[in-house]
Amino acid sequence: MASGSALIFDEEMSRYKLLWKDPVCEIEVPERVTVSYEALKTHGVTQRCKQLPVRQATEQEILLAHSEEYLEAVKQTPKMSVEELMAFSKQYSDVYFHQNIYHCAKLAVGATLQLVDSVVKREVRNGMALVRPPGHHSQRSAANGFCVFNNVAIAALHAKKNYNLNRVLIVDWDIHHGQGVQYCFEEDPSVLYFSWHRYENQTFWPNLPESDYTSVGKGKGCGFNINLPWNKVGLTNSDYLAAFFHVLLPIAYEFDPELVLVSAGFDSAIGDPEGEMCAIPEIFAHLTQLLMPLAAGKMCVVLEGGYNLTSLAQSVCQTVQSLIGDPAPRLSGLTAACESALESIQNVRNAQSSYWSCFKHLEAHLGTSTKRPRMDENSGAKEAEKPAPETNTKKTTQEIVWPEPLIRTSPDVRTVVAPPPGVAVSLPEGCQHLGEVSQSATKEVQSFRDKHIQDVTDQNILQPLGNIISVLDQMMNKEVRNGCIVVSDLSVSIHCACERALMGLAERVLVVFIGDGNIPVKTNDGKVFLVQICAEETEEECGNRLSLCLREGESFTAGFMQAVLSLILPLAYEFNPCLVLGVVRDSGAKTHLTPVWGHLTSLLQGLAGGQTLTLLQGYDKDLLEVTVSALSGAPVPPLGPLGAPKPADVQMMEKQRQRLQKRWSLVQEC
Repeated sequence: MASGSALIFDEEMSRYKLLWKDPVCEIEVPERVTVSYEALKTHGVTQRCKQLPVRQATEQEILLAHSEEYLEAVKQTPKMSVEELMAFSKQYSDVYFHQNIYHCAKLAVGATLQLVDSVVKREVRNGMALVRPPGHHSQRSAANGFCVFNNVAIAALHAKKNYNLNRVLIVDWDIHHGQGVQYCFEEDPSVLYFSWHRYENQTFWPNLPESDYTSVGKGKGCGFNINLPWNKVGLTNSDYLAAFFHVLLPIAYEFDPELVLVSAGFDSAIGDPEGEMCAIPEIFAHLTQLLMPLAAGKMCVVLEGGYNLTSLAQSVCQTVQSLIGDPAPRLSGLTAACESALESIQNVRNAQSSYWSCFKHLEAHLGTSTKRPRMDENSGAKEAEKPAPETNTKKTTQEIVWPEPLIRTSPDVRTVVAPPPGVAVSLPEGCQHLGEVSQSATKEVQSFRDKHIQDVTDQNILQPLGNIISVLDQMMNKEVRNGCIVVSDLSVSIHCACERALMGLAERVLVVFIGDGNIPVKTNDGKVFLVQICAEETEEECGNRLSLCLREGESFTAGFMQAVLSLILPLAYEFNPCLVLGVVRDSGAKTHLTPVWGHLTSLLQGLAGGQTLTLLQGYDKDLLEVTVSALSGAPVPPLGPLGAPKPADVQMMEKQRQRLQKRWSLVQEC
């Protein structure tokens, strides 16, 4: 089993710079990579990564995505004078050349391929390549937008050719559209390309009509190109999360990638002069965390843009720390996505509804048009006039200040496990058995019994309560991050866990309960939110409760994941718990449940600083193993390509969403 994260960087890639005056290109500076690497060193991250050597890409590898004529032209640049380099650069859009850029571009491609090789071969679990020049604008026969060779496109083609991969997901969160990646794969159904980008109704660079949501791919590639255009600046964490919950993750899970490549442009972070957005660097910790359960954890992050050196370095650190398993920082103040973002999200979902089962239910509401009227600031639903496209000129923006991210620390022990007495369980790296319960925990159990359950004397019920109290106390003392306990009585165990947590560890507890029957959890004071996924109808919804009745059968997995992505995760992020309590009732038939429970547990790790306590009723070897894997950060098994959820399940979820969005705004899809 692969473990650890790779980091690839070579200072040689900083050894080229702009040699003449150019207001467009002057923001692309060598310090972009050196400052990022120094920040990783300062935070002690480099020492915790496996640092791989950098190699130059071969010409054959570059030719996977580029023409021979273009490669031959770039090969001549090391011998050019400054004047010749200026003339050569003017053949292309918004790019500059230097005598050392060909060498650095080969290193950038080579570093990316080194990372892909190590991840796909399972030498490491995941990793990041800090490379320069970036790549996602580069096209088959043209440099473009600071990009010489298309690093990520070459990586995807390399993975397909050398490892026989059939499904590669490319996630491009750079603030500019990676049109070079789109052109490379727009007819290829084996590569799913998702890009969000500043667009502003085609007035923002690269000013292309094919950057809009209507470009869904061509031929066999229809549906495998997803453009999410941002039509206003100032977008926040809530907008980015809404895009993941309601567009990217549902499609990605249905696609079931074998490898995830991220074109990681951090010009989409706060303070960047190109993006002019307001999403803080911590959001990239969460975006990374949300992608990590896909492809059995095989994820390669490759640097693209980012021109505010402070937010760039912070965002790189947030990303790599999630890759190595540090708990993601909590996000407060999440609200509804803005009207413009919701409009774009709806337009994308509508445009993709004929290609993806997760959006099939939208087709009945579309009529003959898939387009939602564009909104402008002053005219309500009036179609906005499109100004003439402008060039990518330097912006003058007011200096923005934001708090420096808090230090992310991980306890020495990530996960403690308390199986039933006498059961031997092998544990992954970073886990350990709970061990003996302390005398103080035993006294607390007695106190809880005397106060709440005087008539209970069964030690099979009482003994796990000591484990629960011990784990929660260790979480509060930052000795462990999370835990998994096998219990016999769920009602008593949940009551004990919630009461103990609210005494000091947590102001708010999210309870995610899988199983039938009523659990006596008090939710009307706002401190606890109960989510239940069951097969039988439950009591009427009230307070902080959500019950989702999903019938077993072929479509259970698709329905379960749609509920997780469209309802449970948005609710959970907005509720912002201090502890996640995950509970599975013994149903006697968990074969269908075990895989999706593993993914749900992984996705919830982004909440509450990773503080999760799972309670499993009865001993089920497979369920216990997948739970511990998810808690420990180890990969969970892929679900396989998902089909369509049952129409009845979709209708039930839509009814719940309509009810919930009156109070919980992140569940809004449009």
